[in-house]
Order: sequence, then structure tokens, then C-alpha cells
Amino acid sequence: MRFIKYLGRLLGEFFTFAMQNKAWWIVPLVLVLLLIALLIVSGGAIAPFIYQIF
Repeated sequence: MRFIKYLGRLLGEFFTFAMQNKAWWIVPLVLVLLLIALLIVSGGAIAPFIYQIF
């Protein structure tokens, strides 16, 4: 629970930084990095089940 709270606060700071400094290019960059991290974490969790199929 603390991790999600910390992650939400961190993302809020990124978006606040982008709004204050008009650095809108950083928003898609952060979103893509989060998507890649999610794919890596979910891929590591699913991999053992894929090996059992074959």
C-alpha cells in the first residue's frame, strides 16, 4: 500500500513539474517507461506458466 501511495505522489510531482515548466515532452516519456516496467514485471510473473505449456 505504501508503494502505491509513493508511486502516485511521484507521478503527481512529474505532472506538476511538466505543467509548471511547460515540459510536456516528459509526460509521454514517463508513461512509456511505466508501460515498459509493467510489461517486464508481468512477463516475469507469466514466464513459468508458459514453460509448462510446452
